[in-house]
Amino acid sequence: MPSIADGHRTDSVLAARADARAQAERTAAYMPYRPASSSPFVPADVDPAVLTWAETVAPGGYTHKVVARGTRVRLDDPTGHACANVILYNALEPSERLNVADTIKIPWQAYLGAGHPLLSGDGRALATISADSSGRHDTFCGTSTDEFTVAKFGSAAPEGPSPSGRSRFILAASKHGLTGRDLPPSISFFQGVRVEADGALTFQGSAGAGTHVELVAEIPLLILIVNVPHPLDPADDYLVGPLRVHAWPGTPTGPADSRFTASPELNRAYLNSIDYAEARGL
Repeated sequence: MPSIADGHRTDSVLAARADARAQAERTAAYMPYRPASSSPFVPADVDPAVLTWAETVAPGGYTHKVVARGTRVRLDDPTGHACANVILYNALEPSERLNVADTIKIPWQAYLGAGHPLLSGDGRALATISADSSGRHDTFCGTSTDEFTVAKFGSAAPEGPSPSGRSRFILAASKHGLTGRDLPPSISFFQGVRVEADGALTFQGSAGAGTHVELVAEIPLLILIVNVPHPLDPADDYLVGPLRVHAWPGTPTGPADSRFTASPELNRAYLNSIDYAEARGL
């Protein structure tokens, strides 16, 4: 019998080609938007024509992108259930990557917020949080592992209903020739954790629907983003909402920014990034 796909015949090469081409205009709830200007969720203060990246990441999904120095990357949590696990790499030399310990140590602050730099182990600011309406983030726990996810949800298969954060990061990294050995600890946005006086970690959860975080790339970056539940989330089910990503050209942090000289440590980190960029002719 001839095969049928969504009501279309695919029993010949010509029919299959026609069916495949008919899918080109289809849209989905979770997808990259190409061109980026076609995104239905462009931030109100951004000209759609300048967008270089626009995507809605599915619950349990991942995305990745190389962005230029100065790029603004905005993450939006439309439902209050997104958990954006993020790893950054120097796009030109991926051996330089996010160092969560230095990200906490250099600004003397463990809690992420506007003005906080995200540092590499080479003493450079990879990116800076330029805006934050959430305030619920985490630098302590990293993302979920296969073992944890299997114990809680019964499966961690990347193609299954409850993929682990690490398995998703491995898939994203593989698109750029990286492996699991190249994955440092990640940070997460939109699901907060606090440290109590006795050292216990308290899960704060989300600040609610409609919050956003914006990063500015201080050098060219490879960005990996995984949208999976936070490991401390007490929910019994695999609870995570969609994540929206938009990016557009901008300007890296410079001497005119107040945070450039907010402290000697921050000033050195930004000077190191500028020195690297100038040496590369960026």
